Amino acid sequence: MTVEFGDAIDPTTNARAVAFAEEIRKRAWRGVVDIVPTYRSVTLHVDPLHLNLVALMKRVRCLAAFPVDVRGEGGRRHSIPVVYGGEWGPDLLDVAAWAKLSVEETVRVHASVEYRVFMLGFAPGFPYLGSVPDRLAMTRLPTPRRVVPAGSVGIAEHQTGIYPVAIPGGWRIIGRTPMPLFRPTADRPFLLSPGDSVRFTPIEPEEFYHLVRECDADRA
Repeated sequence: MTVEFGDAIDPTTNARAVAFAEEIRKRAWRGVVDIVPTYRSVTLHVDPLHLNLVALMKRVRCLAAFPVDVRGEGGRRHSIPVVYGGEWGPDLLDVAAWAKLSVEETVRVHASVEYRVFMLGFAPGFPYLGSVPDRLAMTRLPTPRRVVPAGSVGIAEHQTGIYPVAIPGGWRIIGRTPMPLFRPTADRPFLLSPGDSVRFTPIEPEEFYHLVRECDADRA
């Protein structure tokens, strides 16, 4: 069952969806096995052996009839270290050329924005972050890569995101973070959640390798 909050992709609509999903999560309705907020909607996955869909629809309509309080909806703030360019960001030069900026200016612009985590999708823990400044909003690659390394930071028009695992993908890769976004055995497997905010912090390759070693030690 999907509840839609509008057609626009913007922070206000997304805040309503995230807050509505949290309200349902607090109620812990028996038979609701997953709650998935997106840019502008919330999808409920239901076990029909434990919850009647008609009954669920009545509950949802009743809850949706009252305004959702999004004033306290802010999520957690994250600083994500990123080494830009080179082998870690093979598309950074292309993005800079497209934007008519130097590489240094491109990095500065990308790292100057506080991005909202609109939703997770595509792969476990993959965050869709927005919004990328207009000057960097380059389209996807015409042909996706067969493998994009875990931690890769990419741009796809007004979205930026981080690949949590090594998978195929067509986003413009401009850097990479050593931070693990997906730990399947952890109590909280995803680093980021919808409604969180992210700032990228440029780092040098030496610090990247140092942080990789630290993260590997934490997982050991």
